Amino acid sequence: MFTPPGQPSWAAGSPPKRKRDRKLLGGVTAGILVIGGLGTACDNTTGTGGSSTATATAGSSDAKTGGGPKTVPEFVGMGLQSAQDAAQKQGFYSLTSHDSLGRDRHQILDRDWKVCSQNVKAGTTTSTDTRLDFGAVKSDETCPAKDRSAPTAAGGTMPDLKGKSVNTARDALRSSTSITVKDASGKGRYILLESNWQVCSEKPPAGTKLSGSRWSSPR
Repeated sequence: MFTPPGQPSWAAGSPPKRKRDRKLLGGVTAGILVIGGLGTACDNTTGTGGSSTATATAGSSDAKTGGGPKTVPEFVGMGLQSAQDAAQKQGFYSLTSHDSLGRDRHQILDRDWKVCSQNVKAGTTTSTDTRLDFGAVKSDETCPAKDRSAPTAAGGTMPDLKGKSVNTARDALRSSTSITVKDASGKGRYILLESNWQVCSEKPPAGTKLSGSRWSSPR
């Protein structure tokens, strides 16, 4: 759950009793954001939204330097580790990758990820100094139609956070915002890795002015 500044919050994993939950979700209350884990309360078969800026550098930027033009291979569909090896074989050593599902996960074990997109189109002839950026998902996940982007920064209003990962939703709100996160399943699970949870609902709703005071629903 997410609450605007100055609003009381419950610790993650210790939500109110179920009866009170219903009241909070439908009545006058401070802003809350209800989330669900992967494949639970709100389906997350295609991942959540958020920022596609997490990077994991492969190879060494100062190992070998290219300079000469080379044709960029087709990397989409390859395992991330294999794609990086193939790129280096062609002389491309400036490599980075990001989470195509926008959940801001780092590609720690490249062999467990697969390439969904590449920033330089296959068949393009370019200097081997060019940085190649691979959009990737876990090997058992489905690639999105296109890389997902981060939610718009809150500014003075509540952004639309539904479907976004909790960590990127948190980043979209000001650091002064009081945030409450609640397991939508009602099981009171602890939210340990926020990139593995997505937003199912939020209060106040998107577009609501965030003034730093307690929010109440219209009557």
